[in-house]
Amino acid sequence: QVQLVESGGGLVQAGGSLRLSCAASGRTFTFSTTVMGWFRPAPGKERAFVAAINWNNDYSYCADSVKGRFAISRDSAKNTVYLQMNSLKPEDTAVYYCAAGRRTYFRSGAYSPEELDYWGQGTQVTVSS
Repeated sequence: QVQLVESGGGLVQAGGSLRLSCAASGRTFTFSTTVMGWFRPAPGKERAFVAAINWNNDYSYCADSVKGRFAISRDSAKNTVYLQMNSLKPEDTAVYYCAAGRRTYFRSGAYSPEELDYWGQGTQVTVSS
């Protein structure tokens, strides 16, 4: 099994920045994980894609709604993935969920939640206007 624990959420003013972290653990994580990503709720979607990264290299992809403002990165030595969020907007307010996948390979495109296998509990991000 793989466990994911998010941190770094909080309250920030519009235009500000936050960095979310997702620490992974579990016996199979290192050799079975192929992709890690971040999701958040959106109108009509319980979990909408935000960003993903290839766990074995630095290839990454962000949704159009956050491209240029958010960046996903990884530290494989720490089994941790990050989401750097800049120029935050009130509409970025959401619970952000980290996810890890072992069945799918990285691509430069959005992922559906069903493609990821393990999920964290989420961390709340609130952006005030």
